[in-house]
Amino acid sequence: MINRPLCALLLALGLTACASDPAPTEQLRLTEQALTQAKALGVVGEQSESLRLAEEKFAQAQAALQDGENKQARLLAEQAELDARLAEAEHLSDKGREQLAELNQRIGRLRQQLGGM
Repeated sequence: MINRPLCALLLALGLTACASDPAPTEQLRLTEQALTQAKALGVVGEQSESLRLAEEKFAQAQAALQDGENKQARLLAEQAELDARLAEAEHLSDKGREQLAELNQRIGRLRQQLGGM
């Protein structure tokens, strides 16, 4: 004989497994925010493969949402957010390398000036 609380738990789990995923509106908002932030830093889709992928996945997520495929929309939106954040990190890393190279050039010039004295 099956225990009543166990039966109720199994029934509840079965019903939630059949329930559809909620619309990922918050995830889509976070993804859009990450895309906006990357673009505000100067990341351009033509120059950044990661940003281009993020934009494509975001568009696919919106289409999946329109088709009622909430789980697929959530997964694509999460991937798009991560791609946008990667694009931002790559951009900041490139800028840091450029600044470091410029500082090294300045240091070299200062050393030459000091050595010539």
